[in-house]
Amino acid sequence: MATQFVIDGLKAAIEGKEILKGINLEIKGGEIHAIMGPNGTGKSTLASALMGHPKYEVTEGTAVLNGEDLLEMGVDERARAGLFLAMQYPSEIPGVTNSDFLRSAINARREEGNEISLIKFIRQMEGKMKELEMNPEFAHRYLNEGFSGGEKKRNEILQMTLLDPKIVVLDEIDSGLDIDALKIVSNGVNAMRSEDRGFLIITHYQRLLNYITPDFVHVMMQGRIVKSGGPELAQRLENEGYDWVKEELGIVDETVGQA
Repeated sequence: MATQFVIDGLKAAIEGKEILKGINLEIKGGEIHAIMGPNGTGKSTLASALMGHPKYEVTEGTAVLNGEDLLEMGVDERARAGLFLAMQYPSEIPGVTNSDFLRSAINARREEGNEISLIKFIRQMEGKMKELEMNPEFAHRYLNEGFSGGEKKRNEILQMTLLDPKIVVLDEIDSGLDIDALKIVSNGVNAMRSEDRGFLIITHYQRLLNYITPDFVHVMMQGRIVKSGGPELAQRLENEGYDWVKEELGIVDETVGQA
């Protein structure tokens, strides 16, 4: 079955304040969707709510991946169902090596008795790290501890390639990357593009979309998707900003208080 992810009427609040005010979006396998918008419009809230962050209360709507409503699942169940989130600020976990974390994450998605063998895992991990130009020593370091911003983002892409998800949400994966790291991370994403996998990329900048060409670009304001188009929409936003969108739609105050 081809991958299909449908977000319908999604609303979410934090501490009683509504941030998402009805998100509707459909992502099919093979498609890359980009969401852009001013600060404070709810973009990162969307990513966190989809993944099940306890800080965000979903008050209405559904998010159905291949026939299953993710919002009825725990965070670990959402991951096993095929949802992956590359975070804007990946956490550091002292005492847990990168390799141990990755192998445990892979096995958590497998049936008991069908765990990946150590040799197969090492071969896969080393091969993907080489593609991402990561120092092999990073496999034995504690997860993200002491990593630079770019190293953390490469590590997120490494996790993505090994976990083989159905829907990938990239929350400002380009934040803090220099041009070389941006190219490497983008190449990792492009290599994963397939008919069985869809992408939702949250970004502020056109520069990422110079390397990862989206099929659809959506503008988010006031907790809603207010305009959609193709790659040319991102280029116009880069050139002209968001004022023309606000004027076109009669939007006075575009912020809702959250990223």
